[in-house]
Amino acid sequence: MERMQRFGPEFIDVTWGAGGSSAKLTTEIVGTAQSVYGLETMMHLTCTNMPVEKIDSALKAAKAFGCQNILALRGDPPKGQKNWELCENGFTFAIDLVRYIREKYGDYFCIAVAGHPEGHINNESKQDDLRRLKEKVDAGADLIVTQLFFDVDIFIQFVRRCREIGITCPILPGIFPIQSYGGLKRVVSFNNNVVPDKIWKELDPIKDDDQAVKDYGIDLAVQYIEKIREETGIQGFHIYTFNLERSSRLILERLKLVPEQEHVKPLPWNPSLGLNRTKENVRPIFWKNRSHSYIQRTESWDEFPNGRWGDSRSPAFGEFDRWGVSIKYPIEKRLALWGEPTSVDEIALLFARYCKGKLEGLPWSAQKLDPETDIIKQRLAAINLLGYLTINSQPAVNGAKSSDPIYGWGPKNGYVFQKAYLEFFVPHDKLDDLTKKIEKDPEVTYFAVNNKGDLKTNAPSDEPNAVTWGVFPGKEIIQPTIVEKTAFMAWKDEAFALWYEWAHTYDRKSVTAEIILDIYNNWYLVNIVHNDFQNESGIWRLFDLEIDGDLSKKLRHTSSHTTF
Repeated sequence: MERMQRFGPEFIDVTWGAGGSSAKLTTEIVGTAQSVYGLETMMHLTCTNMPVEKIDSALKAAKAFGCQNILALRGDPPKGQKNWELCENGFTFAIDLVRYIREKYGDYFCIAVAGHPEGHINNESKQDDLRRLKEKVDAGADLIVTQLFFDVDIFIQFVRRCREIGITCPILPGIFPIQSYGGLKRVVSFNNNVVPDKIWKELDPIKDDDQAVKDYGIDLAVQYIEKIREETGIQGFHIYTFNLERSSRLILERLKLVPEQEHVKPLPWNPSLGLNRTKENVRPIFWKNRSHSYIQRTESWDEFPNGRWGDSRSPAFGEFDRWGVSIKYPIEKRLALWGEPTSVDEIALLFARYCKGKLEGLPWSAQKLDPETDIIKQRLAAINLLGYLTINSQPAVNGAKSSDPIYGWGPKNGYVFQKAYLEFFVPHDKLDDLTKKIEKDPEVTYFAVNNKGDLKTNAPSDEPNAVTWGVFPGKEIIQPTIVEKTAFMAWKDEAFALWYEWAHTYDRKSVTAEIILDIYNNWYLVNIVHNDFQNESGIWRLFDLEIDGDLSKKLRHTSSHTTF
């Protein structure tokens, strides 16, 4: 989802297990897609082993997460069962589900139904199958999504027949990029799909070469889409990704369907599509690398006035134990990534390797750094080796075009700005030295807090400090990310708790656990803002005085067991 959202899909599908066997997972994925990634979702809903009570529960959950699209299906028989059977207090056909959703929710949901270009496998009459499809549309369906097909002429004929009997709603062709020869055989066995002999003949010489088959599948999908566009005028396509993103991405690029940046990234993050957060356009920068936990952390805030991120003084803000903290990686992966460091220097080396792109992730960020960090990654690695363990940063930007491929965001013909920002953990003695330097630079503001909540700051007030903003034609200035005291105090609980969880990867009496717990108990979490956004190097001068003298020693000390 994280990779595909950059291509601006109209919606993504989330499937539904028979009888709601995957109901919890399905609704969690829907919630994450809507809230964290700002993706519209289409939740599948079937009649298989689904009494009305379960259907009500599923629809209620979908609405709560902001999902407004349902694909209403009869569903396949449960695994191990040959024939489909009606359950007690359930529905027999998809049309019953369509009618029920319309009756209960009016026009809230956009309802899609399945179309079968080759006819439904359980209906020998194509004409009768088409008539039943029209009944589903007449009952309230807004959209038809077709079963996958491999003979494009059959689909084109299907569209013409639909229009002839009065089906006027949009029809999305189901495009399946062939991923492997064996996979194609397996997929067509489900519904006895027609595969032209030409395809089998062209695949036969390359069937054992997976990459060649994938490339063939991409070429074929592009040809089909171009022909469908030309002969039917259809401009929307439903790609069966089967959770494989590469082929879909290459198809979009080949068809020049990759959207302009402003349609994908209107802010430095994807706006939430949750019903109560659609206008949210300001966030504390601390959760930059942990958007999922930010959404969960703040979902019960009382209000989002004027589209801002809410009143941090709400009593709901501080309920830390309500949702918990989690490192993304399982214990085995943590050990593989981070090993068993036996000194602060070895932990600092992990942080430096991450900043250089040599390590997949850290507890505070399970993804690689943003491209904007490339220009500062050498300095980030250096100050980590000096003992300032960084978890968040951004370089200064003074008026980059909003179309800039690295720094840009928002509408066309605008300019974006950001102040240099650093966030890191540091021991008390280094913090004292650092604050003495900060006192000499009136452009720098900071907050520092330990796990006990002892706060140090030179901020002139409790007002939010904008660290990213944009100026666009015909709009007020937008300030998407801020630094703010109350939010920082809430974030510190999560930031320190990740140290605690990391320590519990190891035996409590191990050297590694002792070192990490010492950081957890005694170090400070610090954020620094250099408020002169025209000064690209100003923030680094706080550390450069030490780099010349100390860094060469650090690099010599670590050169025996690592490579930069």
